[in-house]
Amino acid sequence: MKHLDNLDPQFSISIPPDEDGFVGRECPVPECESYFKIQLGTGLNGENLPCHCPYCGHAAGPDKFFTKAQVEYVQSVVMNKVTGALLKDLKSLEFNHPPRGGFGIGISMKVSGQPTPISHYREKQLETEVLCEQCALRYMIYGVFGFCPDCRVHNSFQILKKNLELVGKILAVAETQEQAVAQSLIENGLEDCVSAFDGFGREICRLHAKRSADLEKAEKVSFQNLEGAKQSTKLLFNLDLSAGITTDEWKMAVLAFQKRHLLSHKMGVIDDEYIPKTGDTHTAVGRKVSIGTEEVRAIVKIVGKLGGYLFDAIGHARS
Repeated sequence: MKHLDNLDPQFSISIPPDEDGFVGRECPVPECESYFKIQLGTGLNGENLPCHCPYCGHAAGPDKFFTKAQVEYVQSVVMNKVTGALLKDLKSLEFNHPPRGGFGIGISMKVSGQPTPISHYREKQLETEVLCEQCALRYMIYGVFGFCPDCRVHNSFQILKKNLELVGKILAVAETQEQAVAQSLIENGLEDCVSAFDGFGREICRLHAKRSADLEKAEKVSFQNLEGAKQSTKLLFNLDLSAGITTDEWKMAVLAFQKRHLLSHKMGVIDDEYIPKTGDTHTAVGRKVSIGTEEVRAIVKIVGKLGGYLFDAIGHARS
């Protein structure tokens, strides 16, 4: 059985990356088992570095994050090598003794068969690719938000900044369009800005809900109304949301967020609640709210500052 004997007692089998250079990973926690991908050669350098699940944050050695498909592939490669060697050894034992004489009996042995086939697989398609600002790891996840698998920094603030950059690009396009199209783009830019901050704020509160005064309420905080969000963060996290920016910036942001509410729910027409909530006495009920490019640009900067303050104040979203 020389072919079997010549096999190494241990096998070294590489996991092939997909066409974009990403390798699949799967959280070992039974309640999670979520799939993500990382690009080898990016991120932290060093030995014995843990891997983190982007979804639940669980940390363990990289060897604990192999996917089921990868394990099946590795097992099939081993079985292919073993059965291939075994077949070669058995083939070497083939013989054929033909019958002799009038009543002779012949005997032979012939081996047939193929090595166990290799179970090939393809990595899954995911929705969001992230380049971690902290450690430069490239990774892909389902959804939008997640922990970096290398350094465990949460990407929520990074995603907010990317969305705000997109708003800036929308405003740049608006300046090249005719008035009606430009106004629509400006209004869409404001809505995208508010939506980005709302999604970011909700994710931060969800991550730290266990540290809040009321876990259930912390997971449902809305940031589309800044005054309401200020009350909620004060109650739940003892955090003054408005402390992250100046008084004038806060007033400007509250005004813009209320304009976004009218654009989304009232076709931009001012209602009885708008003026008391904003203190905007330069307009009247029944008139259409106005919003310009420079105002939205200013709000983008304010929201960026407010997001950075919220991210830092609750602990860089590491828990």
